[in-house]
This record gives sequence, C-alpha cells and structure tokens, in this order.
Amino acid sequence: MRAGVGLFSALALFLLMGAVFTQRVRPRKPTKRPATARKPPFRQPAPVPVGPEPQEPTDFPPPILGPPSIFPDCPRECFCSPSYPSALNCENRNLRAIPVIPSRIHYLYMQNNYISEVTAEPFINATELRWVNLANNRIQRVDKKVFEKIPGLLYLYLQRNKLKEVPSDLPAGLEQLRLARNHISKIPSGAFNKMEHLTLLDLYHNELRDSDLGRNTFKDLKSLMQLNLAHNVLRKMPAGVPAGLIQLFLDRNGIDDIPKNYFQGFTHLAFVRLNYNQLSDKGVPKAVFNLSTLLDLQLAHNQLSSVPLFNAHLEHLHLNHNSIESINGTQICPYSLQADFSDHNLAPRLRYLRLDGNHLNPPVPLDVIMCFRHLHSIVI
Repeated sequence: MRAGVGLFSALALFLLMGAVFTQRVRPRKPTKRPATARKPPFRQPAPVPVGPEPQEPTDFPPPILGPPSIFPDCPRECFCSPSYPSALNCENRNLRAIPVIPSRIHYLYMQNNYISEVTAEPFINATELRWVNLANNRIQRVDKKVFEKIPGLLYLYLQRNKLKEVPSDLPAGLEQLRLARNHISKIPSGAFNKMEHLTLLDLYHNELRDSDLGRNTFKDLKSLMQLNLAHNVLRKMPAGVPAGLIQLFLDRNGIDDIPKNYFQGFTHLAFVRLNYNQLSDKGVPKAVFNLSTLLDLQLAHNQLSSVPLFNAHLEHLHLNHNSIESINGTQICPYSLQADFSDHNLAPRLRYLRLDGNHLNPPVPLDVIMCFRHLHSIVI
C-alpha cells in the first residue's frame, strides 16, 4: 500500500518538472525606451530679396461701362449726352487707354483715369477737336503724331501726369497749355515755335532749371498773357519772356537776384509773384518794381530788410515774412508828402499792405497813412 502511494507521488513530481522545463521563456520587457532617430534641425528659409513697394496699384479697378447710347459711335466706356452731342465724357472711368473718338467730338474729357500714353490711333477721325482734358492720369509719353490729327486744338490740359519733357509738335493754334505737376526737366528746342496764339503756359511744380530755359524758348509766344514757372528749381529770372505778358508767377524757386533792367520793356505786366525765394536787399535793385502797369506785387517769405520802391499805381503789396525792421512812409511814398492830395484820384492807389511776420510792431507810422490814403487793410 505504501509502495503504491510513493510511486504515485514520484510520477506526479516527474510530470510537474516536465511542464516547468517545456514552458516557453518569455522575454523580459525593456526597462528603457529604444533610442529614436533625431529630427534634423529646423533651418529658416533664406530671405527672398524684397524690392521697393510699387507706388501704383498693380491691379487697377475694371473700366466702368455706361448704358448704351443713342449715338451708335459712342464708346461704351464713355458717356455721350444728348444735350451736348459734341462732347465725349470719359472721366473717372478707370480707363487704361483712350477709346476711338468719333468725328463729331469737339470736347474730350479723359481726366482722372489710368492712361499711361497718348497714341495717334484714337484721334484718326477726331479732326474737329478743340478741347482735350487728360489731367490726372499716368501719362509718360505723347506721340507727336497725335497733334497732326487735331490741328485745330485750342486747349490742352495735361497737368498731374508723369511727363518728363514738354510734348513736341504742338498745334500752332493752341491757346492754353497746362503742364503743371509733372516731372518736366526738358523743353525740346523749338517746342513753342510758331505758337503765336498761346495765351496761357502753365509749367508749375516741375523740375526745370535755368539751363532748361534758353533765351529763345518763349520768343514766339507773342500773345502770352500768363506764364507760371512757380515751384521749379530756378536760380535766375527767366530770360526772353514776352513783353506783352500780364501775369508772371515765379514762387517757390531759389531766385536771389533780379537784373536791374529786367522789367523794362514790359508793356502790360500787372501781376508779379516771387514768394518763397531767396531775395534780399542786395538782389533787388532800388527801383526795379517801379512799373506803371504793376497792380499786384508779392514778395512774401524772402529775406528783405527794407520795403522796395514801387509805382503809385500799385494796389496790392505782399511783404509778409521777411526781415523788415522799420518802415518809413516818407521814403517809400511815390510822391512827396507835401503834395496836394485833395483829389484822391491823384493819391497813390495802394489798397492792401501785408507786413506780418517781420520785425515790426504797431502802430503804423503816420507818414504811411498820410501817403497811402486809399489803404483799406494793413496787416502788421
């Protein structure tokens, strides 16, 4: 009986050991994470060279088209009023080019667009044009053949564009030429030849220098009444200005000297503006402004220390913002203070005198009041 129990125990132990040795050995879990591959370091992309920002928009707004017109030849980009069949209104339409102009048109309004050049093709049939307004565009070039198509043109407005020189071969019959606020630094030789009907020439706010104005630049402009050369880069008074001129505007240049006899020979000169220059007593001859035709003289924002002499017919005198320290009525009065002024028509005609911005203090000297009896306003 005991032998049987022992045999059974031995057999059970043998089976248990076999189960232990035949069991698969499980791999132990790693205690550390496996090393991961390193990410390459982030490199900032090389900066792209940046040019200057465009001064003009790269994408212009689309052209504005109008409703169909009763005129079959009216461009869709423009408006043709039934009340004014000779006018073509194309202003403020976002146009890049000039449309074909009908032959019936006398007045062309193309201002406030994005036109960059003026070519001859649109003007092929527009031989009756009298008035062309191309102000405030982006015009850099005007084809000289344009004016061959419109010989009867009287008024040409090209202010506020990007022209660098005065257009060539302008119509001989032109009466007004407005070229203000461009970048003009050149007037081609003969640009104003045979333009004997021109009455107004506006070159305000350009880049003209003394070397750009020759003695013969204006010689053919026998009818010129107004010459505007203000806000340029002039250092001298322009030469060869027509003797019949009425208005001469030279503000905001660098003029520091007026030749003694500069105004001799002017027969109708009534308005002279020389504000914002470099004029001092040294550069202003004593009686250079003693012209019987002169009505309005403006010398503000200069370096004058005394009041220049002027004619008894002068009505407005601007001397504000100079370096004047005193004013002597006896010296500047065109007539003797002992003269009989009982007839006011014989007294000097000065009505407006501006002296503020100098080194003067009120009251106004009595001799000034006694001489200039027509004075309505004195600013001091």
